[in-house]
Amino acid sequence: MSQFLKDSKRWLPGALVGIALIAALFYFIDFRTLGEAIRNANYAILGVSAILSFVWLAIRAKVWQTLLRDKPRYTDVLLSAGEGYLLNNFLPFRLGEIGRAFLLSRKSGIQVGEILPTIVIERTVDLAFSAGFLLASLPFVVGSEGSERIGYIVGGLVLFGLVMMYVLARNNQWALDLFHKWSHRWPALQKFGGNFLESFFAGLGVLTDGWLFLRFLFWMTLNWAVALVSYYLITLSFFPQAQPVWTLFILGAAAFGGAIPALPGGVGTFEGAISAALTLLTGDQSTSLAVALTARVYNYLNSIVVGGLGLIREGQSLPDIYHELLALRNKKE
Repeated sequence: MSQFLKDSKRWLPGALVGIALIAALFYFIDFRTLGEAIRNANYAILGVSAILSFVWLAIRAKVWQTLLRDKPRYTDVLLSAGEGYLLNNFLPFRLGEIGRAFLLSRKSGIQVGEILPTIVIERTVDLAFSAGFLLASLPFVVGSEGSERIGYIVGGLVLFGLVMMYVLARNNQWALDLFHKWSHRWPALQKFGGNFLESFFAGLGVLTDGWLFLRFLFWMTLNWAVALVSYYLITLSFFPQAQPVWTLFILGAAAFGGAIPALPGGVGTFEGAISAALTLLTGDQSTSLAVALTARVYNYLNSIVVGGLGLIREGQSLPDIYHELLALRNKKE
């Protein structure tokens, strides 16, 4: 019971935010219009977009493998990525991020501490792309002056984070020496922390390898290009008048919505961000929600297929992985 109360401090605020947004969405939408929008959607276009969602995941795995200096096999990276997204969709605390590092470590033998910084870099650059999309789309969106300031703030924080990671990567020995100097009174912490930091800095090394970082940016750019096309097709299937620039605004808003603490998989915040962005562009709340729900289904589709295949291959289940990750987290605490 005490553990439940302790954990509730982490998941309860996000759960309340997600539930409140879900309640607001269903309060304001017209279910009849929502049903008509789903029935009248262009399913041929939606089929192409569904295929692209798998292409997106395949390229995302290549992004991650590049950050890992091509050490693990591509198949292992792809399945671990799918498993991680599956965990994020259904488990609390964003355990999918730690989970995919943990699962890939078991497959490849690479230490978790070396894998984790690649996920941090990946997510940081994701935010940079999202902020760029939002800023690029703002001149075309009416009444969004306040969002511009948010985009600049997030873009600045992302840039600062990348610079700090680069500084740590270039001065890792100094940082390690400083840690050992401060932690000499606690031998257990010094031993565990030293091993972890060595692996962590090894993962950050990608920032100091210019050619490797350029390869990473190429795959990441291609990955986002596929996401833009996929989301544009989803939007076009419901709104025939949709413009490509709408997708920039939608993806930018969805990324910021996903940064808000919420239920597993960003349930509520993800749909709320996409619906709000599209409603601002079209004035049609119900059809906008249909677009958001379709995007949600696609997120579940590729993670369930690829992640489920990975779990079956390893003879694991979501509860098994969840308990292993909780044990790992509690051990660190």
